[in-house]
Amino acid sequence: MAAATPPPFREARLMPVDLSVDHRDDGTIVLATNIALAELDANLPAAFARAARIQPDKPALAWREAGHDGWRTVAYADLKQHIDAATQWLLDHAPDGRPLLLIADNGLAFAVMSFAGWAAGLPVVPVSSAYAALGGDYGRLAHVVRKTRPGVIVAGNAARMAGAIRELDTGDALIVTDIPSAIGAMATAFDTLYASLPTDAVATAIDAIQPDDLAAYMLTSGSTGLPKLVELSFDNFGANTIQCRQMVGEAAGWHDAMLDWLPWHHAAGASVLRNTLTEGGTLYIDDGKPVPGLFDESIRNLREIGVGFYNNVPMGYGMLVEALERDAVLRRTFFSKLRVMLYGGAGLSQPVYDRLQAAAIAETGHRIMLTSGYGATETVSAFMAIYFETDRVGIGLPAPGATVKLVPQGDRFEVRVKGRMVTRGYLDEPDKTAAAFDEEGFYRTGDMAVFNDPDRPEAGLAFAGRVAEEFKLSSGAWVYGGALRDQLLKALAPMVREVVLCDADRPYLTLLAWSAPSASRTEIAAALAAFNAGQQGSASRIRRALLLDEPPSANAHEMSDKGTINRRAVIDRRADQVARLYADMPDADIIDLGDAK
Repeated sequence: MAAATPPPFREARLMPVDLSVDHRDDGTIVLATNIALAELDANLPAAFARAARIQPDKPALAWREAGHDGWRTVAYADLKQHIDAATQWLLDHAPDGRPLLLIADNGLAFAVMSFAGWAAGLPVVPVSSAYAALGGDYGRLAHVVRKTRPGVIVAGNAARMAGAIRELDTGDALIVTDIPSAIGAMATAFDTLYASLPTDAVATAIDAIQPDDLAAYMLTSGSTGLPKLVELSFDNFGANTIQCRQMVGEAAGWHDAMLDWLPWHHAAGASVLRNTLTEGGTLYIDDGKPVPGLFDESIRNLREIGVGFYNNVPMGYGMLVEALERDAVLRRTFFSKLRVMLYGGAGLSQPVYDRLQAAAIAETGHRIMLTSGYGATETVSAFMAIYFETDRVGIGLPAPGATVKLVPQGDRFEVRVKGRMVTRGYLDEPDKTAAAFDEEGFYRTGDMAVFNDPDRPEAGLAFAGRVAEEFKLSSGAWVYGGALRDQLLKALAPMVREVVLCDADRPYLTLLAWSAPSASRTEIAAALAAFNAGQQGSASRIRRALLLDEPPSANAHEMSDKGTINRRAVIDRRADQVARLYADMPDADIIDLGDAK
Protein backbone atom coordinates (compact mmCIF):
# COMPACT_ATOMS: atom_id res chain seq x y z
CA MET A 1 0.00 0.00 0.00
CA ALA A 2 1.49 3.34 -1.05
CA ALA A 3 2.29 5.88 1.64
CA ALA A 4 -0.13 8.76 1.89
CA THR A 5 0.99 11.98 0.22
CA PRO A 6 1.81 14.53 2.93
CA PRO A 7 -0.11 17.81 2.94
CA PRO A 8 1.56 20.67 1.06
CA PHE A 9 3.68 23.29 2.79
CA ARG A 10 2.02 26.58 3.62
CA GLU A 11 3.24 29.07 1.02
CA ALA A 12 6.44 30.76 2.19
CA ARG A 13 7.57 32.65 -0.95
CA LEU A 14 11.25 31.89 -0.49
CA MET A 15 14.03 32.67 -2.96
CA PRO A 16 14.20 30.33 -5.99
CA VAL A 17 17.11 27.91 -6.41
CA ASP A 18 19.44 28.87 -9.28
CA LEU A 19 22.72 27.18 -8.45
CA SER A 20 26.15 27.47 -10.04
CA VAL A 21 28.41 24.45 -9.39
CA ASP A 22 32.10 24.44 -10.33
CA HIS A 23 34.05 21.18 -9.98
CA ARG A 24 37.82 21.64 -9.79
CA ASP A 25 40.40 19.01 -10.72
CA ASP A 26 41.54 18.58 -7.08
CA GLY A 27 38.00 17.66 -5.94
CA THR A 28 37.16 21.11 -4.62
CA ILE A 29 33.60 22.26 -5.40
CA VAL A 30 32.61 25.92 -5.56
CA LEU A 31 28.93 26.81 -5.07
CA ALA A 32 27.11 30.09 -5.65
CA THR A 33 23.64 31.22 -6.59
CA ASN A 34 23.19 32.95 -9.92
CA ILE A 35 20.82 35.41 -8.24
CA ALA A 36 22.70 38.66 -7.71
CA LEU A 37 22.98 40.44 -4.38
CA ALA A 38 20.34 43.16 -4.34
CA GLU A 39 21.14 46.83 -3.92
CA LEU A 40 21.80 47.70 -0.31
CA ASP A 41 22.06 50.70 1.99
CA ALA A 42 24.83 50.02 4.47
CA ASN A 43 24.00 53.13 6.51
CA LEU A 44 21.98 51.57 9.32
CA PRO A 45 21.03 54.82 11.15
CA ALA A 46 19.81 56.30 7.85
CA ALA A 47 17.78 53.16 7.09
CA PHE A 48 16.16 53.35 10.53
CA ALA A 49 15.43 57.06 10.04
CA ARG A 50 13.54 56.26 6.82
CA ALA A 51 11.45 53.62 8.60
CA ALA A 52 10.64 56.14 11.34
CA ARG A 53 9.56 58.79 8.83
CA ILE A 54 7.25 56.37 7.00
CA GLN A 55 5.42 55.10 10.11
CA PRO A 56 6.17 57.33 13.10
CA ASP A 57 3.32 56.03 15.24
CA LYS A 58 3.91 52.31 14.73
CA PRO A 59 5.37 50.42 17.73
CA ALA A 60 9.04 49.66 17.11
CA LEU A 61 9.81 47.69 20.28
CA ALA A 62 7.54 45.96 22.79
CA TRP A 63 8.49 44.42 26.12
CA ARG A 64 7.01 43.27 29.38
CA GLU A 65 7.75 44.94 32.70
CA ALA A 66 7.79 43.02 35.97
CA GLY A 67 4.56 43.40 37.89
CA HIS A 68 2.57 44.65 34.90
CA ASP A 69 0.28 42.81 32.53
CA GLY A 70 0.41 43.43 28.82
CA TRP A 71 3.16 44.98 26.74
CA ARG A 72 4.87 48.35 26.95
CA THR A 73 5.82 49.83 23.58
CA VAL A 74 7.88 52.63 22.07
CA ALA A 75 6.82 54.10 18.71
CA TYR A 76 9.24 54.67 15.85
CA ALA A 77 9.11 58.46 16.25
CA ASP A 78 9.87 58.24 19.97
CA LEU A 79 12.66 55.72 19.43
CA LYS A 80 14.16 57.99 16.76
CA GLN A 81 14.00 60.91 19.21
CA HIS A 82 15.83 58.86 21.87
CA ILE A 83 18.49 57.79 19.37
CA ASP A 84 19.04 61.33 18.08
CA ALA A 85 19.30 62.69 21.62
CA ALA A 86 21.79 60.00 22.66
CA THR A 87 23.75 60.61 19.44
CA GLN A 88 24.02 64.31 20.26
CA TRP A 89 25.27 63.51 23.76
CA LEU A 90 27.90 61.15 22.34
CA LEU A 91 29.00 63.75 19.79
CA ASP A 92 29.36 66.27 22.60
CA HIS A 93 31.09 64.07 25.19
CA ALA A 94 32.49 60.79 23.84
CA PRO A 95 36.17 60.52 22.83
CA ASP A 96 36.38 60.56 19.02
CA GLY A 97 36.45 57.13 17.41
CA ARG A 98 36.94 55.06 20.56
CA PRO A 99 34.48 52.18 20.87
CA LEU A 100 31.24 52.12 22.81
CA LEU A 101 31.15 49.03 25.03
CA LEU A 102 27.54 47.93 25.43
CA ILE A 103 26.77 45.57 28.33
CA ALA A 104 23.02 45.21 28.45
CA ASP A 105 20.14 42.80 28.06
CA ASN A 106 17.71 43.10 25.15
CA GLY A 107 15.71 46.26 25.68
CA LEU A 108 15.24 49.95 24.93
CA ALA A 109 18.70 51.03 26.12
CA PHE A 110 20.46 48.40 23.99
CA ALA A 111 18.60 49.45 20.83
CA VAL A 112 19.05 53.19 21.45
CA MET A 113 22.75 53.01 22.27
CA SER A 114 23.52 50.69 19.33
CA PHE A 115 22.07 53.06 16.74
CA ALA A 116 23.34 56.15 18.58
CA GLY A 117 26.87 54.74 18.69
CA TRP A 118 26.78 54.04 14.95
CA ALA A 119 25.36 57.49 14.21
CA ALA A 120 28.08 59.15 16.29
CA GLY A 121 30.84 57.27 14.48
CA LEU A 122 31.72 54.94 17.37
CA PRO A 123 32.29 51.21 16.82
CA VAL A 124 29.84 49.34 19.07
CA VAL A 125 31.07 46.40 21.16
CA PRO A 126 28.04 44.43 22.43
CA VAL A 127 28.87 42.09 25.31
CA SER A 128 26.76 39.59 27.23
CA SER A 129 25.58 41.03 30.54
CA ALA A 130 26.60 37.69 32.06
CA TYR A 131 30.23 38.80 31.67
CA ALA A 132 29.57 41.53 34.23
CA ALA A 133 27.39 39.49 36.56
CA LEU A 134 29.52 36.42 37.23
CA GLY A 135 31.71 37.80 39.98
CA GLY A 136 35.33 36.80 40.47
CA ASP A 137 37.98 38.42 38.33
CA TYR A 138 35.65 39.27 35.44
CA GLY A 139 38.33 37.81 33.18
CA ARG A 140 36.44 37.85 29.89
CA LEU A 141 35.10 41.35 30.38
CA ALA A 142 38.53 42.61 31.45
CA HIS A 143 39.96 41.07 28.27
CA VAL A 144 37.45 42.95 26.10
CA VAL A 145 38.09 46.25 27.92
CA ARG A 146 41.85 45.89 27.50
CA LYS A 147 41.53 45.08 23.80
CA THR A 148 39.06 47.82 22.84
CA ARG A 149 39.88 50.71 25.23
CA PRO A 150 36.29 51.97 25.12
CA GLY A 151 35.56 55.66 25.42
CA VAL A 152 32.01 54.94 26.64
CA ILE A 153 30.75 51.99 28.68
CA VAL A 154 27.00 51.41 28.75
CA ALA A 155 26.00 49.35 31.79
CA GLY A 156 22.36 48.49 31.22
CA ASN A 157 21.63 47.36 34.77
CA ALA A 158 23.73 49.16 37.39
CA ALA A 159 22.59 46.95 40.25
CA ARG A 160 23.91 43.83 38.53
CA MET A 161 26.99 45.37 36.95
CA ALA A 162 28.30 47.74 39.60
CA GLY A 163 30.79 45.20 40.96
CA ALA A 164 32.35 44.65 37.55
CA ILE A 165 32.57 48.37 36.76
CA ARG A 166 34.29 49.06 40.09
CA GLU A 167 36.74 46.16 39.72
CA LEU A 168 37.80 46.80 36.12
CA ASP A 169 40.35 49.32 34.95
CA THR A 170 38.07 51.36 32.72
CA GLY A 171 40.51 54.24 32.34
CA ASP A 172 38.83 57.51 31.36
CA ALA A 173 35.76 55.81 29.86
CA LEU A 174 32.43 57.57 30.40
CA ILE A 175 29.86 55.39 32.18
CA VAL A 176 26.19 55.46 31.11
CA THR A 177 23.68 53.48 33.15
CA ASP A 178 20.16 53.38 34.57
CA ILE A 179 21.01 54.25 38.21
CA PRO A 180 24.30 56.18 38.38
CA SER A 181 24.39 56.16 42.18
CA ALA A 182 24.66 52.36 42.17
CA ILE A 183 27.95 52.49 40.26
CA GLY A 184 29.68 54.55 42.93
CA ALA A 185 31.54 56.66 40.37
CA MET A 186 30.84 59.55 38.05
CA ALA A 187 28.19 58.12 35.75
CA THR A 188 25.45 59.51 33.54
CA ALA A 189 21.84 58.35 33.50
CA PHE A 190 20.09 57.22 30.34
CA ASP A 191 17.45 59.89 31.04
CA THR A 192 20.15 62.55 30.78
CA LEU A 193 21.11 61.33 27.32
CA TYR A 194 17.48 61.12 26.23
CA ALA A 195 16.92 64.74 27.36
CA SER A 196 19.66 66.10 25.11
CA LEU A 197 18.50 68.40 22.31
CA PRO A 198 19.60 67.11 18.89
CA THR A 199 21.21 69.60 16.52
CA ASP A 200 21.98 69.46 12.81
CA ALA A 201 25.21 67.71 13.79
CA VAL A 202 23.27 64.45 14.21
CA ALA A 203 22.04 64.35 10.61
CA THR A 204 25.48 65.45 9.40
CA ALA A 205 27.13 62.59 11.30
CA ILE A 206 24.68 60.04 9.89
CA ASP A 207 25.20 61.29 6.33
CA ALA A 208 28.97 60.94 6.81
CA ILE A 209 28.84 57.19 7.45
CA GLN A 210 30.74 55.24 4.78
CA PRO A 211 30.31 51.53 3.91
CA ASP A 212 33.88 50.65 4.90
CA ASP A 213 33.66 52.39 8.29
CA LEU A 214 34.04 50.06 11.25
CA ALA A 215 30.59 49.42 12.76
CA ALA A 216 31.25 46.87 15.48
CA TYR A 217 33.49 44.41 17.21
CA MET A 218 31.43 41.25 17.72
CA LEU A 219 32.74 38.64 20.15
CA THR A 220 33.25 35.01 19.26
CA SER A 221 31.92 32.48 21.75
CA GLY A 222 35.27 31.97 23.46
CA SER A 223 34.43 28.31 24.05
CA THR A 224 38.09 27.33 23.83
CA GLY A 225 39.61 30.43 25.46
CA LEU A 226 39.17 34.19 25.58
CA PRO A 227 36.90 35.53 22.84
CA LYS A 228 38.28 37.06 19.67
CA LEU A 229 36.92 40.43 18.58
CA VAL A 230 35.60 40.26 15.03
CA GLU A 231 35.85 43.51 13.05
CA LEU A 232 32.69 44.21 11.06
CA SER A 233 32.03 47.17 8.78
CA PHE A 234 28.75 48.76 7.79
CA ASP A 235 29.17 47.09 4.41
CA ASN A 236 29.47 43.70 6.13
CA PHE A 237 26.24 44.39 8.02
CA GLY A 238 24.46 45.74 4.96
CA ALA A 239 25.44 42.83 2.72
CA ASN A 240 24.27 40.23 5.22
CA THR A 241 21.04 42.11 5.90
CA ILE A 242 20.18 41.98 2.20
CA GLN A 243 21.23 38.31 1.97
CA CYS A 244 18.84 37.35 4.76
CA ARG A 245 16.02 39.35 3.22
CA GLN A 246 16.54 37.77 -0.18
CA MET A 247 16.63 34.21 1.18
CA VAL A 248 13.73 34.30 3.67
CA GLY A 249 12.75 37.94 4.07
CA GLU A 250 9.26 37.87 2.61
CA ALA A 251 8.36 34.82 4.67
CA ALA A 252 10.06 36.19 7.79
CA GLY A 253 8.01 39.37 7.71
CA TRP A 254 10.50 41.66 9.43
CA HIS A 255 8.16 44.50 8.46
CA ASP A 256 5.40 42.91 10.55
CA ALA A 257 5.53 41.46 14.09
CA MET A 258 8.58 39.59 15.35
CA LEU A 259 8.83 37.78 18.68
CA ASP A 260 12.38 36.75 19.50
CA TRP A 261 14.51 35.81 22.50
CA LEU A 262 17.97 35.64 20.89
CA PRO A 263 20.42 37.99 22.65
CA TRP A 264 21.27 41.08 20.65
CA HIS A 265 24.97 40.89 21.52
CA HIS A 266 25.10 37.67 19.49
CA ALA A 267 25.25 37.52 15.68
CA ALA A 268 21.82 35.97 15.06
CA GLY A 269 19.96 38.12 17.58
CA ALA A 270 21.68 41.28 16.36
CA SER A 271 20.52 40.43 12.84
CA VAL A 272 16.89 40.24 14.02
CA LEU A 273 17.20 43.65 15.70
CA ARG A 274 18.75 45.31 12.63
CA ASN A 275 16.38 43.71 10.14
CA THR A 276 13.23 44.51 12.10
CA LEU A 277 14.04 48.15 12.88
CA THR A 278 15.29 48.99 9.39
CA GLU A 279 12.34 47.18 7.73
CA GLY A 280 9.77 48.93 9.92
CA GLY A 281 8.48 45.97 11.95
CA THR A 282 7.56 45.60 15.60
CA LEU A 283 9.98 43.52 17.65
CA TYR A 284 8.43 41.91 20.72
CA ILE A 285 11.19 41.07 23.19
CA ASP A 286 10.81 37.55 24.57
CA ASP A 287 12.50 37.30 27.98
CA GLY A 288 12.18 33.51 27.98
CA LYS A 289 15.03 31.09 27.31
CA PRO A 290 15.04 27.53 25.88
CA VAL A 291 15.78 25.92 29.25
CA PRO A 292 13.43 24.32 31.80
CA GLY A 293 11.78 26.91 34.04
CA LEU A 294 12.56 29.87 31.76
CA PHE A 295 10.72 28.60 28.68
CA ASP A 296 7.38 29.20 30.39
CA GLU A 297 7.80 32.92 29.64
CA SER A 298 8.27 32.14 25.95
CA ILE A 299 5.10 30.02 25.98
CA ARG A 300 3.21 32.88 27.63
CA ASN A 301 4.33 35.26 24.89
CA LEU A 302 3.65 32.83 22.05
CA ARG A 303 0.08 32.39 23.28
CA GLU A 304 -0.47 36.13 22.64
CA ILE A 305 1.69 37.12 19.65
CA GLY A 306 1.32 35.43 16.28
CA VAL A 307 4.35 35.63 13.99
CA GLY A 308 5.23 34.62 10.45
CA PHE A 309 8.75 33.56 11.39
CA TYR A 310 9.91 31.73 14.52
CA ASN A 311 13.47 30.96 15.59
CA ASN A 312 14.78 28.61 18.29
CA VAL A 313 17.37 25.97 19.07
CA PRO A 314 16.51 22.24 19.05
CA MET A 315 16.16 22.09 22.84
CA GLY A 316 13.60 24.90 22.62
CA TYR A 317 11.65 23.14 19.88
CA GLY A 318 11.56 20.01 22.02
CA MET A 319 9.87 21.94 24.82
CA LEU A 320 7.67 23.87 22.40
CA VAL A 321 6.20 20.79 20.76
CA GLU A 322 5.24 19.36 24.17
CA ALA A 323 3.38 22.60 24.93
CA LEU A 324 1.72 22.71 21.50
CA GLU A 325 0.33 19.21 21.97
CA ARG A 326 -1.43 20.11 25.21
CA ASP A 327 -2.38 23.79 24.74
CA ALA A 328 -5.03 24.61 22.12
CA VAL A 329 -4.74 28.40 22.58
CA LEU A 330 -0.99 28.28 22.06
CA ARG A 331 -1.41 26.07 19.00
CA ARG A 332 -3.99 28.40 17.45
CA THR A 333 -1.91 31.57 17.97
CA PHE A 334 1.42 30.00 17.06
CA PHE A 335 0.26 28.69 13.70
CA SER A 336 -2.07 31.60 12.86
CA LYS A 337 0.45 33.42 10.61
CA LEU A 338 3.46 31.11 10.69
CA ARG A 339 5.25 30.48 7.38
CA VAL A 340 8.79 29.53 8.42
CA MET A 341 10.42 27.99 11.47
CA LEU A 342 14.19 28.26 11.79
CA TYR A 343 16.57 26.34 14.01
CA GLY A 344 20.28 26.54 14.70
CA GLY A 345 22.96 25.41 17.12
CA ALA A 346 22.48 21.65 16.62
CA GLY A 347 20.67 19.10 14.51
CA LEU A 348 16.92 18.84 14.99
CA SER A 349 15.73 15.33 15.75
CA GLN A 350 13.32 13.66 13.36
CA PRO A 351 10.75 12.86 16.10
CA VAL A 352 10.57 16.52 17.13
CA TYR A 353 10.30 17.55 13.46
CA ASP A 354 7.50 15.04 12.87
CA ARG A 355 5.56 16.16 15.96
CA LEU A 356 5.87 19.83 14.95
CA GLN A 357 4.50 19.03 11.52
CA ALA A 358 1.71 16.91 12.98
CA ALA A 359 0.65 19.85 15.16
CA ALA A 360 0.82 22.20 12.15
CA ILE A 361 -1.26 19.89 9.98
CA ALA A 362 -3.87 19.44 12.70
CA GLU A 363 -4.21 23.21 13.11
CA THR A 364 -3.79 24.47 9.53
CA GLY A 365 -4.01 21.53 7.14
CA HIS A 366 -0.50 22.38 5.93
CA ARG A 367 3.07 21.61 6.82
CA ILE A 368 5.27 24.56 7.78
CA MET A 369 8.68 25.13 6.22
CA LEU A 370 11.39 24.35 8.75
CA THR A 371 14.72 25.78 7.75
CA SER A 372 18.12 26.44 9.25
CA GLY A 373 20.45 29.37 8.82
CA TYR A 374 24.17 28.70 8.71
CA GLY A 375 26.80 31.31 9.37
CA ALA A 376 29.35 32.59 11.87
CA THR A 377 30.18 35.74 13.77
CA GLU A 378 32.84 36.30 11.11
CA THR A 379 30.13 36.42 8.42
CA VAL A 380 27.76 38.66 10.45
CA SER A 381 25.03 35.99 10.44
CA ALA A 382 23.72 33.35 8.04
CA PHE A 383 25.24 33.18 4.56
CA MET A 384 23.47 29.89 3.78
CA ALA A 385 19.93 28.69 4.38
CA ILE A 386 17.35 26.16 3.28
CA TYR A 387 15.20 28.29 0.98
CA PHE A 388 13.59 25.39 -0.88
CA GLU A 389 10.88 22.92 0.13
CA THR A 390 12.34 19.82 1.74
CA ASP A 391 11.83 17.39 4.60
CA ARG A 392 15.61 17.07 5.01
CA VAL A 393 17.36 19.10 7.68
CA GLY A 394 20.69 20.67 6.79
CA ILE A 395 22.52 23.95 6.19
CA GLY A 396 21.10 24.66 2.74
CA LEU A 397 22.62 26.61 -0.13
CA PRO A 398 24.52 29.90 -0.51
CA ALA A 399 22.90 33.31 -0.28
CA PRO A 400 23.29 35.89 -3.03
CA GLY A 401 26.76 37.40 -2.82
CA ALA A 402 28.24 34.38 -1.03
CA THR A 403 30.67 32.02 -2.76
CA VAL A 404 31.11 28.73 -0.88
CA LYS A 405 34.21 26.63 -1.43
CA LEU A 406 34.03 22.97 -0.40
CA VAL A 407 37.47 21.45 0.13
CA PRO A 408 37.47 17.63 0.23
CA GLN A 409 38.50 16.03 3.53
CA GLY A 410 37.98 12.28 3.16
CA ASP A 411 34.27 11.71 2.63
CA ARG A 412 33.39 15.21 3.85
CA PHE A 413 34.05 18.79 2.75
CA GLU A 414 35.51 21.66 4.73
CA VAL A 415 33.31 24.75 4.29
CA ARG A 416 34.96 28.03 3.29
CA VAL A 417 33.28 31.25 2.13
CA LYS A 418 33.97 34.57 0.46
CA GLY A 419 31.72 37.62 0.11
CA ARG A 420 31.01 41.17 1.25
CA MET A 421 29.60 39.92 4.56
CA VAL A 422 32.95 38.36 5.62
CA THR A 423 34.99 40.13 8.31
CA ARG A 424 38.25 41.89 7.61
CA GLY A 425 39.78 40.02 10.59
CA TYR A 426 40.29 40.06 14.35
CA LEU A 427 41.28 43.07 16.44
CA ASP A 428 45.05 43.09 17.09
CA GLU A 429 45.47 39.39 16.23
CA PRO A 430 47.23 39.32 12.85
CA ASP A 431 48.34 35.70 13.19
CA LYS A 432 44.80 34.47 13.88
CA THR A 433 43.49 36.66 11.08
CA ALA A 434 45.98 35.21 8.62
CA ALA A 435 45.16 31.64 9.72
CA ALA A 436 41.43 32.26 9.26
CA PHE A 437 41.75 32.75 5.48
CA ASP A 438 43.12 30.51 2.76
CA GLU A 439 45.35 31.46 -0.15
CA GLU A 440 42.33 32.59 -2.23
CA GLY A 441 40.90 34.76 0.53
CA PHE A 442 38.14 32.34 1.58
CA TYR A 443 37.25 32.37 5.28
CA ARG A 444 37.76 28.96 6.89
CA THR A 445 34.63 28.21 8.94
CA GLY A 446 36.12 25.12 10.61
CA ASP A 447 32.94 23.19 9.77
CA MET A 448 32.43 20.08 7.68
CA ALA A 449 29.52 19.33 5.37
CA VAL A 450 28.23 16.70 2.98
CA PHE A 451 25.70 16.83 0.16
CA ASN A 452 22.24 15.55 0.96
CA ASP A 453 22.34 14.00 -2.53
CA PRO A 454 25.76 14.02 -4.26
CA ASP A 455 24.03 13.73 -7.64
CA ARG A 456 21.76 16.70 -6.92
CA PRO A 457 23.71 19.55 -5.30
CA GLU A 458 20.57 21.68 -5.46
CA ALA A 459 19.21 19.45 -2.63
CA GLY A 460 21.61 21.30 -0.33
CA LEU A 461 24.30 20.54 2.20
CA ALA A 462 24.09 18.89 5.59
CA PHE A 463 26.29 19.65 8.59
CA ALA A 464 28.91 16.93 9.17
CA GLY A 465 30.84 18.11 12.21
CA ARG A 466 33.08 20.86 13.49
CA VAL A 467 36.85 20.38 13.51
CA ALA A 468 37.10 21.95 16.98
CA GLU A 469 34.66 19.35 18.34
CA GLU A 470 36.66 16.39 17.06
CA PHE A 471 39.04 14.62 19.43
CA LYS A 472 41.01 11.40 19.83
CA LEU A 473 40.51 8.55 22.26
CA SER A 474 43.59 7.11 23.94
CA SER A 475 43.54 4.39 21.25
CA GLY A 476 44.17 7.07 18.63
CA ALA A 477 40.68 6.71 17.12
CA TRP A 478 39.10 9.99 16.06
CA VAL A 479 35.71 10.98 17.47
CA TYR A 480 33.75 13.22 15.11
CA GLY A 481 32.07 14.99 17.99
CA GLY A 482 29.70 17.38 16.22
CA ALA A 483 28.23 14.81 13.87
CA LEU A 484 28.04 12.14 16.58
CA ARG A 485 26.28 14.53 18.96
CA ASP A 486 23.66 15.29 16.32
CA GLN A 487 23.11 11.58 15.70
CA LEU A 488 22.70 10.92 19.42
CA LEU A 489 20.19 13.74 19.88
CA LYS A 490 18.11 12.35 17.05
CA ALA A 491 18.35 8.78 18.35
CA LEU A 492 17.43 9.76 21.92
CA ALA A 493 14.65 12.24 21.14
CA PRO A 494 12.32 13.10 22.76
CA MET A 495 13.71 11.48 25.92
CA VAL A 496 16.96 13.47 25.97
CA ARG A 497 17.26 17.19 25.32
CA GLU A 498 21.03 17.72 25.27
CA VAL A 499 24.21 15.65 25.51
CA VAL A 500 27.93 16.16 26.07
CA LEU A 501 30.48 13.63 24.81
CA CYS A 502 33.39 12.70 27.12
CA ASP A 503 36.36 12.83 26.50
CA ALA A 504 39.71 13.18 24.77
CA ASP A 505 42.52 10.75 25.64
CA ARG A 506 40.14 8.37 27.42
CA PRO A 507 39.86 4.66 26.56
CA TYR A 508 36.20 4.87 25.51
CA LEU A 509 33.33 7.30 24.97
CA THR A 510 30.88 8.30 27.69
CA LEU A 511 27.96 10.68 27.83
CA LEU A 512 26.53 13.36 30.12
CA ALA A 513 22.88 14.00 29.28
CA TRP A 514 19.91 16.14 30.28
CA SER A 515 16.66 14.22 29.95
CA ALA A 516 13.04 15.31 29.57
CA PRO A 517 10.98 15.07 32.79
CA SER A 518 8.82 12.26 31.44
CA ALA A 519 11.75 10.09 30.27
CA SER A 520 12.78 6.98 32.17
CA ARG A 521 16.32 5.79 32.75
CA THR A 522 15.39 2.36 31.39
CA GLU A 523 14.09 3.79 28.11
CA ILE A 524 17.19 5.93 27.65
CA ALA A 525 19.46 2.96 28.34
CA ALA A 526 17.58 0.89 25.76
CA ALA A 527 17.81 3.66 23.16
CA LEU A 528 21.56 4.00 23.77
CA ALA A 529 22.01 0.25 23.38
CA ALA A 530 20.08 0.35 20.10
CA PHE A 531 22.22 3.28 18.95
CA ASN A 532 25.42 1.38 19.75
CA ALA A 533 24.21 -1.64 17.82
CA GLY A 534 24.15 0.43 14.65
CA GLN A 535 27.67 1.83 15.08
CA GLN A 536 31.06 0.51 14.10
CA GLY A 537 34.09 1.00 16.34
CA SER A 538 34.68 2.53 19.77
CA ALA A 539 34.83 6.07 18.36
CA SER A 540 31.05 6.14 17.87
CA ARG A 541 29.73 3.84 20.61
CA ILE A 542 28.80 5.03 24.09
CA ARG A 543 30.17 2.89 26.93
CA ARG A 544 28.57 4.70 29.88
CA ALA A 545 26.14 7.56 30.48
CA LEU A 546 25.02 9.74 33.37
CA LEU A 547 21.76 11.70 33.49
CA LEU A 548 22.25 15.15 35.02
CA ASP A 549 19.80 16.77 37.43
CA GLU A 550 21.26 20.28 37.45
CA PRO A 551 20.47 22.25 34.25
CA PRO A 552 23.37 23.72 32.26
CA SER A 553 24.57 26.93 33.90
CA ALA A 554 24.81 30.11 31.84
CA ASN A 555 26.81 31.80 34.61
CA ALA A 556 29.45 29.07 34.36
CA HIS A 557 29.47 29.36 30.54
CA GLU A 558 28.01 25.85 30.18
CA MET A 559 25.24 27.32 28.06
CA SER A 560 25.59 30.35 25.83
CA ASP A 561 23.01 33.13 25.75
CA LYS A 562 21.78 31.70 22.45
CA GLY A 563 21.01 28.34 24.08
CA THR A 564 23.91 26.21 22.82
CA ILE A 565 26.04 23.95 25.01
CA ASN A 566 29.74 24.63 25.64
CA ARG A 567 31.11 21.10 25.83
CA ARG A 568 34.46 22.02 27.35
CA ALA A 569 32.91 24.15 30.09
CA VAL A 570 30.51 21.34 31.06
CA ILE A 571 33.31 18.77 31.28
CA ASP A 572 35.60 21.06 33.27
CA ARG A 573 32.91 22.18 35.72
CA ARG A 574 31.57 18.66 36.26
CA ALA A 575 34.91 16.90 36.49
CA ASP A 576 33.70 14.84 39.44
CA GLN A 577 30.78 13.48 37.41
CA VAL A 578 33.06 12.74 34.47
CA ALA A 579 35.34 10.84 36.87
CA ARG A 580 32.35 8.70 37.91
CA LEU A 581 31.86 7.73 34.27
CA TYR A 582 35.39 6.31 34.16
CA ALA A 583 35.54 4.74 37.62
CA ASP A 584 36.73 1.12 37.78
CA MET A 585 33.46 0.23 39.53
CA PRO A 586 30.68 2.57 38.29
CA ASP A 587 28.05 3.58 40.86
CA ALA A 588 24.37 2.75 40.59
CA ASP A 589 23.44 5.98 38.78
CA ILE A 590 25.73 5.23 35.86
CA ILE A 591 24.13 3.63 32.81
CA ASP A 592 26.67 0.93 31.91
CA LEU A 593 26.28 -0.30 28.35
CA GLY A 594 29.08 -2.84 28.44
CA ASP A 595 32.19 -3.15 26.33
CA ALA A 596 32.15 -0.57 23.51
CA LYS A 597 35.08 -2.03 21.56
